[in-house]
Amino acid sequence: MEIEIYADVICPWCYIGKRRLDQALASYEGEVTVRYRPFQLDPSPVAKPQPLVEALAGKFGGPERARQMVDHVTQVAAADGLRLDYDRAVIANTFEAHRLVSWATDQGRAAEMVEALYQAHFNHGVDVGSREALATLAGEIGLDAADARRFLDSDERVADVAADLAAARDLGITSVPTFVLAGKYAVSGAQEVQTLLAAFAEVEQRESAAHSH
Repeated sequence: MEIEIYADVICPWCYIGKRRLDQALASYEGEVTVRYRPFQLDPSPVAKPQPLVEALAGKFGGPERARQMVDHVTQVAAADGLRLDYDRAVIANTFEAHRLVSWATDQGRAAEMVEALYQAHFNHGVDVGSREALATLAGEIGLDAADARRFLDSDERVADVAADLAAARDLGITSVPTFVLAGKYAVSGAQEVQTLLAAFAEVEQRESAAHSH
């Protein structure tokens, strides 16, 4: 079964969703391929990195409301064993990060690259919109940082990632994470591990029934 995850690397629910998916897959017997698909929560350009909480306050009606949202998702994440440090996080346009994931996918390292991006953004206050920072992250997971930098400085995959982002819009994906199972069943949101496992079982059953007719 193929699982496609539409997600953004600055989305806390996507980070939680990935962790829960990893846990579900750890106890799942079936054969699974996971593909990371790009989505941008906000495609607008970022002139300079500003603290994320400030940016959220501007978007969601003031610092108090932003702080409530941040505290809520931080608690949910903590229950899943993830630390979100919103006081360090900075806003970023994630187009280049998605290109980097696409490059890492070719080298069989997509999962580690995505995990490193979440950690960089949510724990270390790294600007994941910076090519320099992205190349460094690639190096940290054992890929060649100089190669990553060369790739990011080229036009490679720009059109591919733009096409993937457009495909997500065409599929009607408006919130992430969205998991697409076997190319046709969508599960949206950071679902609990049991819910994901139940969805896997159901899709497997439907698929085998479809193939046996």
